[in-house]
Amino acid sequence: MAQSTEVTTEYGADQIQILEGLEAVRLRPGMYIGTTSIRGLHHLVYEIVDNSVDEALAGSCTEIKVTLNADNSVTVEDNGRGIPVGINHKAGIPAVEVVFTVLHAGGKFGGGGYKVSGGLHGVGASVVNALSTYLEVEICQNGHVYKQRYSNGGKEHSDLTIIGDCPEEKTGTKVTFLPDDTIFETVVFDFRMLAQRMREMAFLTKGLKIILCDDREDKKEKVFHYEGGIKEFVTYLNKGANSLYPEVLYFEGEKDNVLVEVALQHNDMYSDNTYGFVNTITTPEGGMHVVGFRNALTKTFNDYGRKNKLLKDNEENLAGEDIREGMTAIISVKIEDPQFEGQTKQKLGNTEARSAVDSVVSSQLQIYLEQHPDVAKTIIEKSLLSQRAREAARKAREITRRKSALETMALPGKLADCSDKDPANCEIYIVEGDSAGGSAKTARDRNTQAILPLRGKILNVEKARLDKIYGNAEIKAMITAFGTGIHDDFDISKLRYHKIIIMTDADVDGAHISTLMLTFLYRFMPELIKQGYVYLAQPPLYKLEKNKKVWYAYSDAELDSILKDVGRDGNNKIQRYKGLGEMDAEQLWETTMDPENRILLRVNMDEESSSELDLTFTTLMGDKVEPRREFIEENARYVENLDI
Repeated sequence: MAQSTEVTTEYGADQIQILEGLEAVRLRPGMYIGTTSIRGLHHLVYEIVDNSVDEALAGSCTEIKVTLNADNSVTVEDNGRGIPVGINHKAGIPAVEVVFTVLHAGGKFGGGGYKVSGGLHGVGASVVNALSTYLEVEICQNGHVYKQRYSNGGKEHSDLTIIGDCPEEKTGTKVTFLPDDTIFETVVFDFRMLAQRMREMAFLTKGLKIILCDDREDKKEKVFHYEGGIKEFVTYLNKGANSLYPEVLYFEGEKDNVLVEVALQHNDMYSDNTYGFVNTITTPEGGMHVVGFRNALTKTFNDYGRKNKLLKDNEENLAGEDIREGMTAIISVKIEDPQFEGQTKQKLGNTEARSAVDSVVSSQLQIYLEQHPDVAKTIIEKSLLSQRAREAARKAREITRRKSALETMALPGKLADCSDKDPANCEIYIVEGDSAGGSAKTARDRNTQAILPLRGKILNVEKARLDKIYGNAEIKAMITAFGTGIHDDFDISKLRYHKIIIMTDADVDGAHISTLMLTFLYRFMPELIKQGYVYLAQPPLYKLEKNKKVWYAYSDAELDSILKDVGRDGNNKIQRYKGLGEMDAEQLWETTMDPENRILLRVNMDEESSSELDLTFTTLMGDKVEPRREFIEENARYVENLDI
């Protein structure tokens, strides 16, 4: 399906419509970009890039270049039509000035500039201006290069002037902005975070080339360009797993002015990795397009299975989750007037998207299965195994519930619980091994700190079905201790501790155990991470003694700093901790468990990067060695103090 979309009318100065002013943005930036953290900072780039992508969706842009400049400003340049420079007659000022200084102004409100668009419904450009120390825009149009500069959050600006000439046929927009460091917690951009988003945008806009350059100290460049679009997206996300069949299934069509693209492929893992996008914007909570896809998938596979005797008469229909086990799917719709639940675009509400996706997938999937019976059989056989495992897991859950009821919700025997029963005051340490567990039990504050020691490494849930997970003793102990249940039974209101702290040794085995723990929580209790209840303890790496004084260092850099202060001589006795068990209870309390002195790292999860998160877990915890080696080589330089 061609990505270009017809322009309904001429895109000129009067297509820029004005809805309201800009006064509140600097006062309440979180209302417009969600947060002033590093995530909100990167949203500024996404908003400007979204405008360029809109030009690509309109068939008027083939290349976007994003540059991180040495002064930490960002430049976004495209070869689209260029923002109109003529006078907007409603405002009496150039249209480009309207775009960058008036909130809710743009060509996306039925003014005829765009048929489909992403971004924050036209607030993007003006919000970026409002939250920047300065913003400059250059436009190639009509054989001239126009420029305007805004400063002090858009309160001051120069006149729009011609600064040079360009070839008559050349058009495009170049925006450079410097985020305001009095508003954001940090103004240092993360190249990797931007690369994830740019890669995703390129996958979703077939044929569009996006170039990301870093002109700061560590100069680098990445080019994202995928002629295969979302088919290549699925292949990319499945690279850490073994695909069950070679071809990525791809369906496209249009119904009720909704353009639909769907790509899917099953692998030998057990997670359902389905991602929905609307006008290239991710919808982490799904919505009508995802509902339509799932309805079509479930009905079509059951109809095919019955018709071709792959499902026996005495067998129940396959549930949707059975068919989606081990499936990676991208659902991308382009819609003229998307209605989202919440300003952050978490969920699509348009019912026409549901019927459009359902119709396109149902009709084309049915034809595909008839033409590829071997693929159909492979998927249905995997689904039947999932169905049996799900039934076994259900029975295991019921046994657990009955047992718990009889034992009045007995907690695991190895758990040393705290006496306070208010979850807001309570925390649980998940500790590796009985030795460290013993020290932690002695060291803890018994009022508020619970200790759950685990024996060895827990099950790798990335390679296990529900029945195996419910049968694992260590995982059952955690589920019971937390109180929330998992998967479909999860209820966060029953959480017994508002801090779940993973405390492992600072070595390779400890890192592996932490990763196994985080994999389990991410796959079966993600809400704990989303709501900020999961932490990693940071035990010290070194103990330094000199003249009966003791210092603890949590990194090599901190040790060097201490040695500079106290001097490097023979009176130093430096101990490198290999594990928590080497510390006595007093040291463990003082360095790692005392709320007054300890360092805890909260585990954060960016739902907008969920596809990359899924890929990371699949790569690290799956069977394929080569993708894991590549991942480690690419990311090892970001890891500090890992003792190998």
